[in-house]
Amino acid sequence: MPKHPTIVDVARLAGVSTATVGRVINGQDDIVREKTRRRVLEAISQLGYERNSVAGSLRTDRTCMIALSIPDITNPFWPEVARGVQDTLEAHDYTVVTVNSDWDAARELRYLKMVRRNRFDGLIINPTDANLTDFHSMGIPIVILGSEEGYPNYDSVGSATTQAVQEALEYLYRLGHRRIGLIAGRSRRRRSTNRYHPYVDFLARKQLRLDEALIVHSEFSLQAGASAMRELLSLREPPSAVFAANDIIAIGAMQTAQAMGWRIPEQLSIIGMDNVYAAATTSPPLTTIAKPKYEIGVRAADMLLARLGGDDSPARHIQLACTLIERGSTAAPGC
Repeated sequence: MPKHPTIVDVARLAGVSTATVGRVINGQDDIVREKTRRRVLEAISQLGYERNSVAGSLRTDRTCMIALSIPDITNPFWPEVARGVQDTLEAHDYTVVTVNSDWDAARELRYLKMVRRNRFDGLIINPTDANLTDFHSMGIPIVILGSEEGYPNYDSVGSATTQAVQEALEYLYRLGHRRIGLIAGRSRRRRSTNRYHPYVDFLARKQLRLDEALIVHSEFSLQAGASAMRELLSLREPPSAVFAANDIIAIGAMQTAQAMGWRIPEQLSIIGMDNVYAAATTSPPLTTIAKPKYEIGVRAADMLLARLGGDDSPARHIQLACTLIERGSTAAPGC
C-alpha cells in the first residue's frame, strides 16, 4: 500500500521547515514570503499531500465535522432538510455526516456516543428518545429539528404544524365538508400528536360534533395509511374528506380508497402534509400542506453556526409557516 505523503515530505521537497509548511497550509501568508509560499504549494501539488484533519483537530480542538441525525432515511421529507443543512454548513467549510436512527433509541444512543468520541463540533437532530442528560453530556452545540418539547434549553427549528393543520381543515370546511376524518399519525416521541389537538379545537370552533370513530392513529407509512382508510370507509357514515398527517399516509389512503371503488375527489377528498415529490405525481395529484423543508435545514445550520461562533444568548425556537398546495384530490362534497 503506497504511503501517504506527510508534511515532512512536503518540507523536504520544498526545501523549507515543517513550520513554514504549516504556516502556508493554515493561510498565514503574511509571515511567509511569496516565493516560498509558491514553492510549498508546488510541492503539495506534486506530492498530492492532504492535510491530516485528525492531527489538526488535536491542535485546534475543532474537527469541522457536524452530525445530522434523522429518524427515517426512507421518508422523502428528510432529503431536502439534509440538503439545506449541508449546503449551509459546507459553505463554512464544515463536513456533514448524516446518520439514521430509524426510530431506534439504542441506535440513536450509539450515534451520540460516536459523535462525542470522534469530537464532532456540533449536532443537528430530530430526536427519537435522547433526553437532556444525553445532550448535556455531549458538550457541543445542539439544534433540535422539530418541536422543542422536552428540550427547552436547546435551539429548535421546525414548521408551524398546528397552524398548518388548522389551514388544511379550514380549506376542507370552505369546500363544504362537515364530516372530516383524521389519520393522525402516531408520534414515536410525544404521547400525543400535534395533529389531534388542532383537529379537536377546529371542530369545537366550528361547533361540529367530535366523533372519535373519524380519528385513526397510525404509523407514518403507506401501509398504515391504507389500513386507516379501510377503517374509515367501513364506517356506517364514512367521512366526505380525510386529512392525513403526512403525504405518505395520504398516498396509501388514497390508493386504498380507489381500490375500494371510491372516486377521488368526486366521492372523497384527501389532503396530506409535507409536499414530498410523490404528492404531485399521484392520480389525481395530492392536495397538501407544504412544509419549508429546505429552509428548515438552512435555519438549523445557521443557528448552529451562531453557537459555534460563540453566541450564548437564550435558546431560540423557530416555527416556519407552511403553505396550502391545491391539487386534484380535493373538491366540494358530491361534486
